[in-house]
Amino acid sequence: MITTPLSINESLPLTCSRKGTCCHGNLVFLNPWEMVQLAKEKKISSKEFRDLFCEDGGVQLKFKGKQDARGKSACNLYTDDFGCSVHKGRPLACRLFPIGRQIQSNEVQYVFQGTEFPCLNGCPEVLELPKLTVSKYLRGQETELFEQAQDEYLEVMQNLADIAFTLLLDTELAESGDTNTLKNWQKMGEETPKQLMGRITPDWLDYLMVPEIDANEPLLFIQQHNELLQAKAQQEFGSVATIEALSCACIQMMALTLYLAKGIGANPSSLVELWIEIAKENGAK
Repeated sequence: MITTPLSINESLPLTCSRKGTCCHGNLVFLNPWEMVQLAKEKKISSKEFRDLFCEDGGVQLKFKGKQDARGKSACNLYTDDFGCSVHKGRPLACRLFPIGRQIQSNEVQYVFQGTEFPCLNGCPEVLELPKLTVSKYLRGQETELFEQAQDEYLEVMQNLADIAFTLLLDTELAESGDTNTLKNWQKMGEETPKQLMGRITPDWLDYLMVPEIDANEPLLFIQQHNELLQAKAQQEFGSVATIEALSCACIQMMALTLYLAKGIGANPSSLVELWIEIAKENGAK
């Protein structure tokens, strides 16, 4: 697959439709704030939305609807002869399609993977529309708040990883000669969301994916979410003493970290390699 960085002022055949290629046969991952926006469009709670329209604990939208002419299954939020039923609250991945977004050296890059825009075949009306620059397309898709949320959850992800490091390095766990913890970290870097979910207790999964927070503005919502997660970690792991319990807690926190990483489009395998290297440099085995 060819990945091409896109200039913000580059003109491309970009558009958006309530129905078409983007609604069939894709993987759409969610962060918790996006879950709230989608649930509001459906006028249900986040937990209800997760149970009805998500899989693997809420980190991914279901694509198990009616197949199109290509044999691709529709998103479960797709309605025949109408299209996306939550278009106003659609997540960042849907707003950006068919381009991607990545951060390198603290700079945002927009990229395209492949050699041909899928919209040209899946949405024939695109051929009749003028090309848009990437910047104009982003404004039209109203991505700003959703990009803010994605970036803020990168910080939350790192904060969760920091808790795992604290449990590993600032207790007797690393000094004990434990090797089980980093072996599990390594394994988790290659696991699917479903496998990671199996390592997370149901209450922690709820705290991560469907927190009870009233704030709608993404920065405030995620700030409160981070505080909630930090408080739960302190309450649950602050008095853990045995080596076995410390290892279990450390593994669960890393599972939470990597599960969230999946939802925000980070690369768990690369993250784990970096974190294991750091842990070993600080005495872990």
